[in-house]
Amino acid sequence: MVHGLDRAYERLTELAVAALNEREPERLWPLLAEAVTGLCGGETLIYKLDDWSEGKGTLGLSPAAAETLDRLGGEALGVLRSGYPFAHHYEAGLGRSPVTARRLAGRGWPVSETARVLGDSLDLHEVLALPLPGSVAPITGCLVYRSGADFTDDHVRIAERAQPLLAAVEQQRRLLEQWRRSSAAPGGAEESAADCALTPREITVLLLLTDALTADAIGRRLGISARTVHKHVENIYRKLGTRDRLGTVLHAQRLGLVPAPDPARPGPGRPSAAARRPGNPMDGTVVRPAQ
Repeated sequence: MVHGLDRAYERLTELAVAALNEREPERLWPLLAEAVTGLCGGETLIYKLDDWSEGKGTLGLSPAAAETLDRLGGEALGVLRSGYPFAHHYEAGLGRSPVTARRLAGRGWPVSETARVLGDSLDLHEVLALPLPGSVAPITGCLVYRSGADFTDDHVRIAERAQPLLAAVEQQRRLLEQWRRSSAAPGGAEESAADCALTPREITVLLLLTDALTADAIGRRLGISARTVHKHVENIYRKLGTRDRLGTVLHAQRLGLVPAPDPARPGPGRPSAAARRPGNPMDGTVVRPAQ
């Protein structure tokens, strides 16, 4: 399985490149969901980006899950939303390592209500939790489902390798959505970015530059090294025809790439309390994969 792991890690790298160059933030998680499902040995995947409880919280679905969950009634879907046995485990501060339901709950898993719903309604038997490593409250991430035997140690190792990628893409999604919301004219900032040939990654670095963050701080936010941040900054300077940070931010504001300072509203990198939530909680919402 060593060669299989190597290929899976290569696929994760390819996936990271594709995701971080995706300009439409709403397409990022559907792109990840389909690939991560197969890499982790699953058949179906659900991801959550906000509060998860029996009655509310946005569920994002892999293509296979979209069709599968259509067969579930409200009560059964509520059982899955409860997140047994993972919710209490991660909320108790017991790390953020991927783990399977069977390994976590032991003999309690096969006789649980969640296992019954999965088996009777969906012919699925095992679940692998893949939380985002930096999530605190609420706990966000993915649940991967499969039929038959439990996930293997290699599947769990691949899930561990996928965690930093998922965290980086989620940060990218949030920043790009914030960027869209903060634009003075809908579509104007995106047109300006396209005119300047800025990549989605360079846009997020530019947003954080407006907050006067150091390269180290930007790197921590985006899950990349300070050296990589400097390379992105150099590319931004070249594409905008600027030479320093202040000149770059001012020029970007004039071009409409980032909003001008406004004390009445949060600036880039300083979202409001509502925007700081990983997603907009919508009671009973299920997000279908982007077409």
